[in-house]
Amino acid sequence: MVNFQLERTVPLPLDEAWRRLTEWPRHGDVVPLTRVTVDTPPPTHEGTLIVARSGIGPLSFDDRMEVTVWQPPYEDEPGLCRLQKRGRVVLGWAEIEVRPGPGGRARVIWREELRVRLLPSPFDPFLRAAARSVFGRAVNRLLRRP
Repeated sequence: MVNFQLERTVPLPLDEAWRRLTEWPRHGDVVPLTRVTVDTPPPTHEGTLIVARSGIGPLSFDDRMEVTVWQPPYEDEPGLCRLQKRGRVVLGWAEIEVRPGPGGRARVIWREELRVRLLPSPFDPFLRAAARSVFGRAVNRLLRRP
């Protein structure tokens, strides 16, 4: 199991940073070899089910997630979304927090606990480095694209 945190400060209002990070199918546009679908009707709410399918052909797996906390930002109040990972391969949780930053910018904090079933703990440093890299690039791309 690995834990990591990413932080970004961006020249966006809170609601726009939130929108860019929580339009779930957009994640499939920025994470290689991944397609993201939402299995419940919009809008996102507690109980929304999301599936990220990653891989190629028979080497693919589903990262099933459920939104367990959904508190969009309101005016200058921070927003928080928590996803519980419920897949056969990927377990853990992720939190996306958007809060006011300096100079009217948005501060994004992405926290994650990640476990890959059957991956022994000696691989944790490699998993942490890979996850920070993949999710870091994904967060950057999501925040840059309107």
